[in-house]
Amino acid sequence: MRCVPLLRRRSGPPLLLLALLLVLCVYLMVGDEPVRSDVCYKVPSLQMLTRRFVCTLEALQRHAQLQLSSQRTPHRRRAVVLTGRHPTSDTEVQLYQRVLQQMDYEVHLSRYAETSSFLRSTQGIGGWSLLLCLSTSEQSCLRRISFSHLQHHQTVNLLPGLIEAFSNVGGGLCHFYTHFQLTGSSLPMNPHACGTTNQKVQIPLDSFPDSQAPPPALVAMVNVYVLVTSVTPLTSFLHDISVVMTIQHPRGRPVKLRDFLLQHLDPAASHQALRQVKQVISKVLQAAAASTNKKQRTISRCLLCFQLLTFTLFFSGSVTPVVVQVDTQLNVSALSNDAFDQQITKDLILEDTLDFLLPPLSHLSSHTHLSSEREGSQYGGCTGTLGVCLSEDEFLLLLHFQLLMKTSSAFQPLYPSVSSSSSLPRGLSDLLTQIEGFYKLKTNRSCRTDEPPSQQPALSSSQDEGLCVDPHLRQIYTDPPLILNPPFHPLVKEYHAEVTFDTMTVRIRPEPVSSACRIHLDEHRGPRMANYPVGLGNSKISILVMDGSHPEPVIMSIYTVHVYRESRPSLPMFGYHVMCSFVQDCGLLVQPDRSCGLQPHSESQSQRNACSSGHVSGRWVVPCLSCSDNRTCDWREVSWQADGCYHPIVDHPLLQDCMKDRKLLFIGDSTNRGMMYFLMERVNSTLEDWDKAHDTLVYRNLNRGRTLVSYSYYPQFWLEKKQRPTFREALQQLLNRSQPLVNSNQTVLVVGGVQWLNTNHLRTVSEVLDNKSLSNILVVVKSLGMGFHLPVDGIRSLSLTEIQDLYRENDDIITTAKHHGYEVIDTFSITMGRYKEFLQGRCACHFHEVEKFWSTKLSSDRTSTANTTRTERTVHTLGSQSTLSDTEQEAGSQPTTYRVRGPVNQIYSEILLSRLCPITRN
Repeated sequence: MRCVPLLRRRSGPPLLLLALLLVLCVYLMVGDEPVRSDVCYKVPSLQMLTRRFVCTLEALQRHAQLQLSSQRTPHRRRAVVLTGRHPTSDTEVQLYQRVLQQMDYEVHLSRYAETSSFLRSTQGIGGWSLLLCLSTSEQSCLRRISFSHLQHHQTVNLLPGLIEAFSNVGGGLCHFYTHFQLTGSSLPMNPHACGTTNQKVQIPLDSFPDSQAPPPALVAMVNVYVLVTSVTPLTSFLHDISVVMTIQHPRGRPVKLRDFLLQHLDPAASHQALRQVKQVISKVLQAAAASTNKKQRTISRCLLCFQLLTFTLFFSGSVTPVVVQVDTQLNVSALSNDAFDQQITKDLILEDTLDFLLPPLSHLSSHTHLSSEREGSQYGGCTGTLGVCLSEDEFLLLLHFQLLMKTSSAFQPLYPSVSSSSSLPRGLSDLLTQIEGFYKLKTNRSCRTDEPPSQQPALSSSQDEGLCVDPHLRQIYTDPPLILNPPFHPLVKEYHAEVTFDTMTVRIRPEPVSSACRIHLDEHRGPRMANYPVGLGNSKISILVMDGSHPEPVIMSIYTVHVYRESRPSLPMFGYHVMCSFVQDCGLLVQPDRSCGLQPHSESQSQRNACSSGHVSGRWVVPCLSCSDNRTCDWREVSWQADGCYHPIVDHPLLQDCMKDRKLLFIGDSTNRGMMYFLMERVNSTLEDWDKAHDTLVYRNLNRGRTLVSYSYYPQFWLEKKQRPTFREALQQLLNRSQPLVNSNQTVLVVGGVQWLNTNHLRTVSEVLDNKSLSNILVVVKSLGMGFHLPVDGIRSLSLTEIQDLYRENDDIITTAKHHGYEVIDTFSITMGRYKEFLQGRCACHFHEVEKFWSTKLSSDRTSTANTTRTERTVHTLGSQSTLSDTEQEAGSQPTTYRVRGPVNQIYSEILLSRLCPITRN
């Protein structure tokens, strides 16, 4: 038979009724006996009939869309997202906000249904189009929402009947098993497979007949993710991503199910295994759906609700798996979250779900609005041999399924399928099966004659391969979760975030939209994921999205995350307080035999005699309301206090006089360089020249040209070991570049760094100076310092035992230096108690940084703050808004100067000055 093209009529029944007549024609045409009708006549091909029927539905959709677009602009759809216990910084919450806003939804967040203004009304069905209940708010939704009273256009991500069917009635026994009193052999499923669990299902060790030689058959535990869009009739889809666990790889890993089967089976067997997966899941879903059918025949249901399920399948050597667990939530707990695999996989599936469902729903809403405006529309009234009719609900379900089938997605049809059609009764399910078969077999033919043939969208998504055509990020994953400002969006390239003082590292993994794009952090060959140390103040993380298809990777786009780490919480002292002191932090016990944390400080410990060396033991002293709570301290006033003596502060005039006609040579790493720049700023009152030098520098303009400072970076760790200059070679080169030198304390050599210095280096210093006839110069040894104590990718990370060993090595260095008659600045003891207060740098060893600033005039005397850590405010040239007055701005437009910032560096640098200039004032 053949249907008359009824849509050409300009008047007559409503549009939806005409569509229902077309559906009736289909049923008349598939009957066993020819049926005469004034609207139908016989045709030879059921396949041709199905195509015409589907094409008529597509024409109906286009017609409805045109009518809706010609009307006034519709109001924005409203989506309510119930977050439960998820914070707004959670990537799942951000994903819902971003995707829904891109789809022109007005998004409203609330924790629970009881607290949402849109769900407080009777039965919670007014004023919204989409309701998404996150896992921790699911019970709130089920209590508050009356699913039987939802309107046709309203969508919820829950199917109460399905949740009940897979609920745990005790010991994991599935509810629908008790309903049908099924035996364990009725379904390819463990009857005790229901109930939400966060425990990973393990592969039974007896899966192999011989544990010494496992057979080549497929043995694996596989989590697959199923989207159910209707229970009656049953319609479901399978996502192409699965989580696989094997004996060889017990930790779950995300992989496409089809690819995994091909890796372990030949093509024919893998195809059969995939077919068995679909059949097994379909049988379980049909049994669960059957247990809800009786109730749903008498109670109206939510037409557009959906549910994501997690099926855990066990392959025990056969291509036919068994269902061992069903979770009514999206469960990715089998994955490790060390690399954010849980979050990434979950977000990917959720985003695919929204992209798959919501555009068809927006198209479908045009039909529901259109039908609501037509009066007198009737559904039914069908006559014929079969007497098959479609209600309005059934028609909308049919249309919804057809829209999903033509949507390109990572989801592939699970049920109904052509292979399952023989077991279904005649009715709506038959039509759904025919539609599924049509899109499954459809070739490059279009229903419309006015458009060229189009490629049928793939039913399983594959990431772009080759060129990086979409150089954007899907999301930026961090641990701890950063609250980005503005909220993440693929088109926004710059973000700011703040972390507390106790947050010392941030693990970050940016995820690209396309797998063809490569991600590198900070540089061309940087890692894709890294653990970043976050120093006090501002840190910057650059994310490079690159195209790796070229011989030399090309940067396509750059994202930047600025992270500001707060200073230690401080409580200003305005009245009563006590003095407390500490040697080490309890978070890092470098000296296990000594106390940690704040202790009451006695004034008897503070004898007012000038220290005779720079390595006198000491402690940090700070005013607090109580020594039992470090949050009550004024950390702006913390100072270093040597035991039994004090380090005098050298006034600026005395310092300049002391430095006259002297040459100061520094050899070491960046921590040594930080002391050098502090000295230069103190002598000159300004720092006009600064560079992160990794070679040799000579400054001749210090102290009005009366003082020379030279510097050589050591060790040059970035070079191959055979190409690195030895310490002896670097020292000799520095001495040669600084000539002429006098053999007295007018020549000063400062040597040291973080953790590379050892006693052998000090012996080398002695030998080289003897050979150069410079044995009488003043040598100052900067001892070791804290650093490399955080788990940072790409560099070494010290264990607590190794840090404790460093303390003993530091003592050996001090002893050896004293034996050679050298001065020592014990920076290890000073940095040990404040190891958390490092500044920028991956080593977490920098306690200084150099910043540009504007200032009208610098004080020539810093005595009042030299031994404290009170922060002096500066105005940054980048990133900060200036609050200076017009006259100050004009003064600040003078040539750029710099300032060395860092209270800990300031302390041991001032001790260095006191040892270079042992001149004190009364």
